[in-house]
Amino acid sequence: MTKHIRGFIVISFFLAACSKSKSPVIPTNTPPTNLTVTAVASTDSSGNVAITAKATNAVSYNIDFGNDTAKTVASGVITYRYAQPGTYSIIVVATSSSGQTITATTNVTIAVRLKLVWSDEFNTDGPPDPTKWSYNLGNNGGWGNNELENYTSDPANVIVQNGVLKITAIKGNSAGFQYSSARIVTDQKFAFTYGRVEIRAMLSSGLGTWPALWMLGQDYGTQAWPACGEMDIMEQIGKNPTTVYGTLHYPGHSGANGNGATTTVQNTSTQFHIYGLQWSPTEVDISVDGVVFQKVQNNPSLPFNANFFFIFNLAMGGDFGGPVDPNFVSSSMQVDYVRVYQ
Repeated sequence: MTKHIRGFIVISFFLAACSKSKSPVIPTNTPPTNLTVTAVASTDSSGNVAITAKATNAVSYNIDFGNDTAKTVASGVITYRYAQPGTYSIIVVATSSSGQTITATTNVTIAVRLKLVWSDEFNTDGPPDPTKWSYNLGNNGGWGNNELENYTSDPANVIVQNGVLKITAIKGNSAGFQYSSARIVTDQKFAFTYGRVEIRAMLSSGLGTWPALWMLGQDYGTQAWPACGEMDIMEQIGKNPTTVYGTLHYPGHSGANGNGATTTVQNTSTQFHIYGLQWSPTEVDISVDGVVFQKVQNNPSLPFNANFFFIFNLAMGGDFGGPVDPNFVSSSMQVDYVRVYQ
């Protein structure tokens, strides 16, 4: 019996020693290593993304979702819902118990099902819907561009007819100016922040014409241009009828120094095309018929994180439009619809 007791004591000691040898003490100054990050976007256009971060010796993970939002989780696993579509750069910082860190980045492209929040289909004949549009009138010193037209609300210059909005520039004396035209705005009637814009339009023609579909920061009264920001979804000039311009203006990028790009589009004055804007906290994309030709990275330092309103106009001449054909009589820009999705 004594032998059995001693044997038990020896065996117990041996087991205890083995157990202790399998639990090494990790130095408190051990840094995290081997950080991996995966981001899997949901296929149902909900905007949900499953993010998983793993690292050796990490005790917490700070996950920056690439849209000025971040969260720290101990597990490294989180599902996050993006409100806007786009491509986001997810930055993960893993931290060890000693406070040492390691960083990794991955990109994810998000599809978000958007809802139509505002539109004008231009289906009611007569003047533009007064609940949605008002007018900028006169020449206003050339509107900062030495333009030649006088803007009016005359039906000859602006009317909804046969399912489209028509803005027409006409040669002839108008309040002392050689041309008349129209410029309509949603100023103080509709403005929004972020979303997708689609404008189906057929443009004017003729040397010296300058049609534009664009947006201006609603705070222009307190933030003088270009601090209020400007997004030119479409500009075209008659001397280059197959060239469409997409441009952003903001401090450091005003006037001819705008952050712009061009694309070639055939039949702009004989066929309708869809001029688009995809606007999020991280990027502003400008497109024609769904093809993006201008991308500008957005961030909190830029003015493109506040309400903007629409401006549709057809200018004549000016710094950008250039000389007008002396034989010009009239030409129209037609808009089938404008839609805003969020």
